[in-house]
Amino acid sequence: LQLVESGGGLVQPGGLLRLSCAASGFTVSNYDMSWYRQAPGKELELVAVINREDLTTDGTTNYTDSVKGRFTISRDNAKNTVYLQINILKPADTAVYYCKAAVRRWSLWGQGTQVTVSS
Repeated sequence: LQLVESGGGLVQPGGLLRLSCAASGFTVSNYDMSWYRQAPGKELELVAVINREDLTTDGTTNYTDSVKGRFTISRDNAKNTVYLQINILKPADTAVYYCKAAVRRWSLWGQGTQVTVSS
């Protein structure tokens, strides 16, 4: 079982990135998939969630207030991958971004991908 993030890098303010989280060993549509970030010297922050596809949650999405309108979480079931589209990047978005899969008491984290926003 593994999650592998990619797509981070150095971007100028106002730019965009798409982060990918590729899963192996399990099916992402059966799990609540989340993106977290941790900025230097700050605590881990949940930024976006896409819920598992079942009768109760049906793949709904949620975002922390600070990223609403700029971040979009999505899932490609054929590729077993979750994405985080980040638009209009700000220096405050600089962080290591982590992907997490969870259901009930089980969870799995990826290794993280660095996003640096700087001119």
